[in-house]
Amino acid sequence: MTETGSEPAPSPPPPAAVPAPPSGGGAYVERERLITENLKQIYDPEIPMNIVDLGLIYGFEWSGDDVTLKMTLTAPGCPVAGILAEEIKGAIEKVPLVHSAKVDLIWDPPWSPDRMSEFAKRQFGYM
Repeated sequence: MTETGSEPAPSPPPPAAVPAPPSGGGAYVERERLITENLKQIYDPEIPMNIVDLGLIYGFEWSGDDVTLKMTLTAPGCPVAGILAEEIKGAIEKVPLVHSAKVDLIWDPPWSPDRMSEFAKRQFGYM
């Protein structure tokens, strides 16, 4: 039999996983939310879904009030990549307190249907 208080207290449970903050940190959270809302109005020209739900947006990089959007396309040979990038740049620059925007197309990691939102997966029968 052990005396009261002689047993070590149980360890507290590990903290719950906390999602990573948006790439710009606290000062940019609202701007990134507004940018994302604007980008939901832009549709892939070949797939009837907006670029956010398709999972084409990889993140934001901020330098003061200037932002670079990291994104991909569903295929590297997309013939409208330049036109789409200009449309996206314009949508970003409509957000208050965004001075200028740049769209950086990246291919690594490559896009796959796994990147789509739950909504898009349901729309296209992946769920």
